[in-house]
Amino acid sequence: MPQRLPVAPAPAPLEAYVQQFDALFSWRAQRASVRRYLEGVLLPAERNKTLTALANTEPVVGAQHREAQRLQWFLSEADWSREALAQRRVELLQEFPATAAHRQGVLVIDEHGDRKWGTKTAHVGRQYLANLGKVDNGVVSVSSLWADERVYYPVAVEPYTPAHHFADGRQDPAFRTKLQIAAALVAQAVASALPLRAVVADSFYGEDNGFKQALRTLDVGYVLALRPSHAWWHPVGEIGSLEAAAKAADWAGSNAPGAWVAVERTFRDGHTEGWWALEVEQGPYGPERVQRALVVTTDPATLPDLATWFLVTNLPAAGSSQVPLSPHAPADLNELVRLYGLRMWVEQSYKQVKHTLGWSDYQVRSDRAIRRHWELVCCAFAFCWWAYGRLPDAAEGEPAAAGGGKKADRRQLATGAAGGACLAGTVAAAVALLARLFPTAPATGTPEAA
Repeated sequence: MPQRLPVAPAPAPLEAYVQQFDALFSWRAQRASVRRYLEGVLLPAERNKTLTALANTEPVVGAQHREAQRLQWFLSEADWSREALAQRRVELLQEFPATAAHRQGVLVIDEHGDRKWGTKTAHVGRQYLANLGKVDNGVVSVSSLWADERVYYPVAVEPYTPAHHFADGRQDPAFRTKLQIAAALVAQAVASALPLRAVVADSFYGEDNGFKQALRTLDVGYVLALRPSHAWWHPVGEIGSLEAAAKAADWAGSNAPGAWVAVERTFRDGHTEGWWALEVEQGPYGPERVQRALVVTTDPATLPDLATWFLVTNLPAAGSSQVPLSPHAPADLNELVRLYGLRMWVEQSYKQVKHTLGWSDYQVRSDRAIRRHWELVCCAFAFCWWAYGRLPDAAEGEPAAAGGGKKADRRQLATGAAGGACLAGTVAAAVALLARLFPTAPATGTPEAA
């Protein structure tokens, strides 16, 4: 095999990371472009992450600049495999103890929408954009995210294509709903043997029987949200919804909780919160049934909207008749609360990181280029964990804590860039990005991998 020509290196920590992908890029220009792209998206958030900004040129006339055109070609036309890049990214995360998936983590399924103008971009259309809370013109992606109390990172992402892009609309064989895409992402994780305890997702997925049946067919556990109004057929005068079951429970205060069970949530910054959980034994749900339902809240008396969860799970109750029939280990109320609590990575952190790293800043229109941009952003985020976990005083197998005493180490990491490099801020920003997230992380007491 002929010797490969060298390329201008990225800052030292990033260079060490990106070298592990070099075998996936056949040409020198591709290896150079992947370095420039990752450097650009890792720069502070006040910089746009458009192609012209990544090429360090102005946005109008600069679009014709040689470096901007090179990155455009790298995304749209160059011959390299996005799938292979994604596989290698996840492999690298599994090689390091601090980020390796294990049987006590979860796979979070969620969707994300980005506003986009016009009609020529792949997957674009007027549709509900959850992060905006309204219908607008944009592109929606469905993603899977692995998470435990320590770390979280994207596993895979797929765009949702609105029906008007297909000749036969929703009847076209190629059309897939968001729920079908989500089920396929779970199947992909199972096929790759990614360890996980359960799939967690919001009520959009929890209310769909087809999605839950797909997970049961895959022998995957789940803890999914339901709407407060979630109901079932029932005779007049009997309880027929989770909210009604919660209101009918014999709560008489913390000293006389009745069927409510106290659970405690501990967060990374050390504070704890006392919650209450109710195992619902009504309708199709109960400890002796295939599916269990529970209500979790900070106040059983008022069931506050922002601090009350209505959940469904197929993880059996300990000691129930379902234990020998289920492929899953039993789970008590504390574990179910812990598992669903990990979904906060999507709500409070993951979407912010998407914006910080320029997830929606792409200046391309083709499906291929958009998918490649997303994957490169995922690689940049994986580098954040790769670098953060290798701080000099990080405990073996654990990411460095985000508290005091780390400033000198972060400076050391940032200034470890190649001689003359002007992008040391790239690495400093990556470390600071994760440091900001740790105080709001869920409980730290993750059980050891099985």
